[in-house]
Order: sequence, then structure tokens, then C-alpha cells
Amino acid sequence: MTAMTRILIFTLCLLQSFAFADRIKDLSAVQGVRNNQLVGYGLVVGLDGSGDKAPFTNQTFRNMMEQFGITIPEGEDPKLANVAAVSVHATLPPFAKPGQEIDVTVSSIGNSDSLRGGSLLLTPLRGADGKVYAVAQGNMIVGGFGAEGEDGSSIKVNIQSAGRIPNGAIVEREVPTAFSQGDYLTFNLHRPDFTTAKRMQEVINELLGPDAAYAVDAASVRVTAPRDASQRVSFLSVLENLEVTPGEEAAKVIINSRTGTIVVGQHVKIEPVAITHGDLTVTIQNDLEAVQPEGLSAGETVVVPDAEVNAEEEQNPMFLFGPTVTLSDLVDAVNEVGAAPGDLMAILEALKSAGALKAELIVI
Repeated sequence: MTAMTRILIFTLCLLQSFAFADRIKDLSAVQGVRNNQLVGYGLVVGLDGSGDKAPFTNQTFRNMMEQFGITIPEGEDPKLANVAAVSVHATLPPFAKPGQEIDVTVSSIGNSDSLRGGSLLLTPLRGADGKVYAVAQGNMIVGGFGAEGEDGSSIKVNIQSAGRIPNGAIVEREVPTAFSQGDYLTFNLHRPDFTTAKRMQEVINELLGPDAAYAVDAASVRVTAPRDASQRVSFLSVLENLEVTPGEEAAKVIINSRTGTIVVGQHVKIEPVAITHGDLTVTIQNDLEAVQPEGLSAGETVVVPDAEVNAEEEQNPMFLFGPTVTLSDLVDAVNEVGAAPGDLMAILEALKSAGALKAELIVI
């Protein structure tokens, strides 16, 4: 074996070992660095007669007009054909600072037919603690549209009762975080796995030294971090780009009974078992037959039902699964038998009940 051949083999082995490596930033999230949900209630104006007739819309409109010094007489219906009450929600990203802009989604909460062409008036957005963290206002973008003829016929495409305002809210308050506090940073895995947590611990300790990181459990890895905020940012930028080979998933078979989708994991195995699967089809056909009286007898022609019942059963052969069946063998056997998704679901459930399917069967 030449030196070039040895180098090539070593390179291929090295590439294979890192083929499925992921960055720490793709496998986990830093504890405390998270989004926050905001929600508000407001009015959309400027609609083309598609406003709602809800009583709370009139009440909100009256309150708004009073703030501008205009009083609507009691008992008078303002007939708000161009105004709709809406809910406004947004996601406040971590470390968002006052003055930055975020997108908002506006949805009708009354009986408005369409928000197309409307403008959202100033709407405070509150967090779960009741404090205002952003203020939204602006012209909406509605993807749906509709048209209606004079004869009552109509057509609608997509949803007209909801829309978005890009950069429609201005952040007014910063959410405090514990990112720069304490002596540790904790990575929380998106998919808890003991093997992945152990490997992440080993990769970080190879860079920082022994005992710098340790796996708390299957979902968390804690790392000793500098207290200075600027050093902590640089420290984290290095750690989140380290590559870790995640642990392989447990053997699972996922079945979506609504769509007929079946996903079989790589490590699914089947013990030796013989399977046969067939369908019994029963067909009943009803015909009407006229019966005439015999000869010249004084009788009446009557109509009697004539039913024909047929039963057909598919003659599907029995097929054998041998021991240590791999995913490829399972796919080949199913394709050879020609089982439909519904049949395959029944077969997998029967295999699990018989103890031959060495995997977790999950129905979603």
C-alpha cells in the first residue's frame, strides 16, 4: 500500500466520522436566551365596508374617540362599516433593544369579512407579566382576496381576515436576562439524549480542559464561563461552532393515520415471523324483477326484488421475515408484496402486538 493510498483511506475515514456532525448551536439553545410572546388588542380602520358589527368594536371606538376629545351621544350607533376589532401578536426576540422593530400579525376577532386595505392604529403589545414591551401601528399586508357578483356568486382565495405588518412594532422595553450572571452557561438540547450530552461534554472539555463542562442530564450541559459580559460573548461564539456527532435515535416507527404517512427509523429490526394479509370483499347487487300472472288468471303484475350476493377474497401469499431484518430488507419486502399504506399500518400493528417489531410504534 502506497503512502498516497494510506492518506486517501485516512481522509475517507475522517470524512465519514464527521459526516453527521452538527454544530452545538444547531443541537441546543443557551438557557435564558429565548423569545417572548406579546399580544395586544386594537382597531383596524380604512376598510372598504368590510368592518365588523360586534358590540365591543363600538365600545372600543367610543373609548378611542373620547381620548381625542370627541363624545358620541349615548344610544347612537356609529355604524362602523370601515372599522374592525383585531388581536395583534408578535414575538420579541432575545436581547431586543428599545427602538428596534419587529413584525406583527393582525387577526380579526369579530365578524369582519376582510382586513384588506386596512391600517392598524396604535396598539400596545403586552407580555405575560402585563407590561408593555412594544407598540404596533401601520398598514397591513393581506394575502387573501375575494370578489362577489351582483347575483350573489363569490370567490375567495386564501384568508382575508388576517394579515401582517413587517417591522410594524417598535420595541419600548428590554426583557432582562440572566445571560451575563453567574459562573455557568447551560446548553439545553433540542432533543434530549444521553449520548449526545456526553459527546458535547467531551468536545468542550477537549478545547477548554477537563472539568470545564459536565452533562447535568440528558437535556443539559453546563459549562464554566467568564463573568465579564464581553468575554462571555466571545467565549460563546467559539463554543457554539464546535461540532458534535449526535447520538443515534432509538428505533421508532411513526404512523400518521390521517395522511397514511409511515416513517421507519434506521435501527428498526424484526424478529423471524411469517405474515399473510388479505381483504374480503362482499358485493351486494339489488335488481327489480317484474312477475306476470300466469295465463288468464285474474292477477296483478308485481315487482319483486332480486338480490345477488358475491364474496371475493384476495389470495395474498404468506411472506417470511428472517432474523436481523434491516431497514433496507423491510422496504424490499413491502415493495415486493405491494402493500398499500393502510395495509402496512395493520401489518406493523400486528407485528408490535406479536412482539416481533423491535421498535417503538408511535401513532400521530
